[in-house]
Amino acid sequence: MKKINAGIVGGAGYTGGEMARLLINHPDVHISFIHSTSNAGNAVSKIHADLLGETDLVFTDQLQQDIDVLFLCVGHGDAKKFLAANDIPASVKIIDLSQDFRLRANAGNGNRAFVYGLPELNREAIKTAENIANPGCFATAIQLGLLPLAKAGVLGDVYTTGITGSTGAGQGLSATSHFSWRANNIQAYKTLQHQHISEIHQSLQQLQGNDGMHVNFVPWRGDFTRGIYISSIVDCALPLDEIRQLYKAYYADHPFTHVSETMIDLKQVVNTNKCLIHIEKQGSKIVVHSTTDNLLKGACGQAVQNMNILFGLDETAGLKLKANYF
Repeated sequence: MKKINAGIVGGAGYTGGEMARLLINHPDVHISFIHSTSNAGNAVSKIHADLLGETDLVFTDQLQQDIDVLFLCVGHGDAKKFLAANDIPASVKIIDLSQDFRLRANAGNGNRAFVYGLPELNREAIKTAENIANPGCFATAIQLGLLPLAKAGVLGDVYTTGITGSTGAGQGLSATSHFSWRANNIQAYKTLQHQHISEIHQSLQQLQGNDGMHVNFVPWRGDFTRGIYISSIVDCALPLDEIRQLYKAYYADHPFTHVSETMIDLKQVVNTNKCLIHIEKQGSKIVVHSTTDNLLKGACGQAVQNMNILFGLDETAGLKLKANYF
């Protein structure tokens, strides 16, 4: 089988480096170029030291046209600007990791239409898509914890808290991503107004068919580098065993999302494309815990999963990764 020729734009950041790591080791992909205007001419392994010995690729500020798929690992707002400034052939599939095309109101760009790339929700639409809007990291972990309840039509208001590692803030240094601030520290931010709330509502309404639920989300910055851990509280009258069966049935055909009978922890998913879910119940309330790696299932791993589906490959190709459990 002919290999898929891929390009990466925004290759010097955390997601660009993680995308390069995955695609270098993907059995069906050849990386044609990694684009970075600020690092053109530098070896990729000079910026991403973990790739030393893995690749001889050099960053370029030029775009090649003879590719099959282009990954946009750029900041929010920059994907639209990039597509406006560059003439990308219509035959090239685009997988955008920014938030620019996730909402239906923003899902078009000229002649390009974007499908929301959460495989556990839109796998069939992804198969025939031309372009993919990759979900947000918090949005992925929260949605995977709630989709089965929405599908069953029993989802009301949700109260959810999530904590994320420092890599979720990107590679650029800021006061709240600096080691001396993060170490031994924790902080809530963007309380009830995080940018991922809108895409979460959109997906839950898609399944449940109404807007009778609201997600009340408080995100936290955590004292670690990778991963997201979510706890969502929902009123639900169903017995716990029935709820668990709903989840297991919903995710039976999805290779990366698993329901655990025992409590889950972050180290089980770091460095993998998995989402693990555990459900507890007290009285009329259930708590759904869900955890992912923000750079993999929350970003690059999910983007590769989407690419695999788009090109008719095994959905798990290049993504059979072991957790850094010890």
